[in-house]
Amino acid sequence: MKMEQGMQLIDGNGKFNVDGLKDFMTATEFAQSGLSYAIVAIIGSQSSGKSTLMNQTFHTNFEEMDAYNGRSQTTKGIWIAKCSDIDPFTIAMDFEGTDSNQRGEDDTAFEKQSTLFALAIADVVLINMWYKDIGLENAASRPLLKTVFQVMKRLFKPRKKTLLFVLRDHSKTPLEYLKTALLEDIEKIWAAVAEPETLCSAPLKEFFNVEITALPHYEFQEEKFKEQVAQLRQRFVHSIYPGGLVGDRQEVEPASVFPLRAEEIWKIIKDNKDLDLPAVKVMVATVRCEEIADEKLKCFTYDEDWLKMKEAVQDGPVSGFGGAVSSILETYLSEYDREVVYFDQEVRNEKRRQLLSNALMVVRDAYDTLLMHLYSNTVKSFKTRLEQSQNEGHEYVVDIHLYSQSCMVEFDQGCEDAAIHQSEWNASKYRKKLICDMLSEMMAKYKKQITHALSKRVESLLESGERDTWASIRNLFEGNTEAAVSEFSDAAVSFNLNSSEIDTRSQHLREHARNLLEMKAREAADAGRVLMRMKDRFSQVLSDYESSLSWYSWTGEINLDEVERKTLSESLRILSIMAAIRFDGMPDRIEKVLYSSLMDRTVPDPSLQNTFMGAKLDPLASDTWEEVSPEAITLLKPEDCKSLWMNFIEKIKPMMTGARSRQDGRRKAREGLAAAVAEIGAVGSAAVLTLLGV
Repeated sequence: MKMEQGMQLIDGNGKFNVDGLKDFMTATEFAQSGLSYAIVAIIGSQSSGKSTLMNQTFHTNFEEMDAYNGRSQTTKGIWIAKCSDIDPFTIAMDFEGTDSNQRGEDDTAFEKQSTLFALAIADVVLINMWYKDIGLENAASRPLLKTVFQVMKRLFKPRKKTLLFVLRDHSKTPLEYLKTALLEDIEKIWAAVAEPETLCSAPLKEFFNVEITALPHYEFQEEKFKEQVAQLRQRFVHSIYPGGLVGDRQEVEPASVFPLRAEEIWKIIKDNKDLDLPAVKVMVATVRCEEIADEKLKCFTYDEDWLKMKEAVQDGPVSGFGGAVSSILETYLSEYDREVVYFDQEVRNEKRRQLLSNALMVVRDAYDTLLMHLYSNTVKSFKTRLEQSQNEGHEYVVDIHLYSQSCMVEFDQGCEDAAIHQSEWNASKYRKKLICDMLSEMMAKYKKQITHALSKRVESLLESGERDTWASIRNLFEGNTEAAVSEFSDAAVSFNLNSSEIDTRSQHLREHARNLLEMKAREAADAGRVLMRMKDRFSQVLSDYESSLSWYSWTGEINLDEVERKTLSESLRILSIMAAIRFDGMPDRIEKVLYSSLMDRTVPDPSLQNTFMGAKLDPLASDTWEEVSPEAITLLKPEDCKSLWMNFIEKIKPMMTGARSRQDGRRKAREGLAAAVAEIGAVGSAAVLTLLGV
């Protein structure tokens, strides 16, 4: 037999377990039951076996009293659980016992509150009582029944509930005798309870279906007890169907609203500790004012003039929008005021506020749409005027001052025209966005200016690879960036920004320039491009040396190794320049380290490169440069430079081989020429030279 675990809905102090009920609804899928469900509650004296009865009947798992520990309070507060394997979906509720000595003789508030809650929330209320109490004036059931009937008459309109009296520990007394006696007792108690004027003639049967059953002693006749409990359980199968235990119930609400309904009922009960209803005047006012407010909201929503205004605003700003909509709203608010004038003032004022709030929710989308049109049109106008100004060669900063002020005035006037008098709305969000976009337009202009000033010239300086490359780039960077920042700051004054806001945007321009410089440097530092420039530089310098010498003076007396060293030095400078970005003018040792390691051949034996000593001795066996400024950004790591250089050396070998070959050829030509001259003699030397084209 599957046992369903219970959850405490209301604790002993009267606190409603909102989160626990949400989890319960999810775990049991109660909300999916729609209208096909039933609620069963049990009330009765403390230690009368209520929890045991619920567990046996509905296969729940409510905590039961331990008989060996004596009679004491087990259930505290109100607990709920899903009844196992019963159709329809049935919820069982176990209540704290009445006349508890733990709470004391005078503390009956929770007893009354929980009894009322059971009657308000449940379709069937089991009243658990000992059969011997029937007919006894001071038995525990009489004050309980009196409380139940007082509550029902005072707080509820007639709405059928089933009261199922369960007579416990039944022995030899005939059940029919007990039923007759109990029904007579119930009618007497009902008749003795003071009647509200509106229900003075309401009979018991308009409030309750009264059912009576009996169960044997649980401990002395356990098997018979369980057999009869099983029969009782069957009465709850199909309980909501016609002819069922609660087949004639009315005003059923969907299961999905049970959490809200239960919480609200308990709140009303707790807030009315003397169990009085709110004043009838307030109740009537609440219902009628709400109905009238709903009617006026519906009329406004479908008002023809409003619908025309709503449609028109989709295409653009509508002149007089705010005044027209405010007038329509005021019409329906005035109608509401006239119709509710005789109701409770506090209630009608509250419902008026709700009516206005709901009506403004209907208007809000159209209002926002209009402001969006104003914003978009103003941004477009600002851009167009500036573009025209630049095309005509006007002073940019002067026109920024002129156009920003005129555009903001036009925007503010449009927002004022759109204002709804009954609301507290303002256009500050759109105004802020407008200023931000105008500033962004300016920022884009100055970023473009910086890009145009730096991009090609930085590329050219990096390509040239001169010794003062980074100094030239810094001068170019600082001069053009600060000029743009200064001009932007002058223009931004038009928007009444504080100095920190202007400084922030100025810093963005500097960051743009710095990022542009870094991007160009990284592009230029591509290994393939650096290698190509080094080769081109080597080839050019070597060619210049050869061209600067007459072919006949190119003899073995010229040191080709020295020429090669000078040419390699020129190529090494390119590698040094591209190793890192020098944002400041701080000196570094990159060129010196490269020169000493690559030109002076001070790199240790390759066999030592992977050893600790080798790594320590080789300054290029690293991925960082030492003794460089924190501002510097590495483009080529030391180990990358070494690898590039080795690749470069392999690439230029054919050039040097060719140069040496040409040197040898010229030497042989000169030697041959000299021998010919000596043989012919000095006389014919001039003619020979002429024939040879010298």
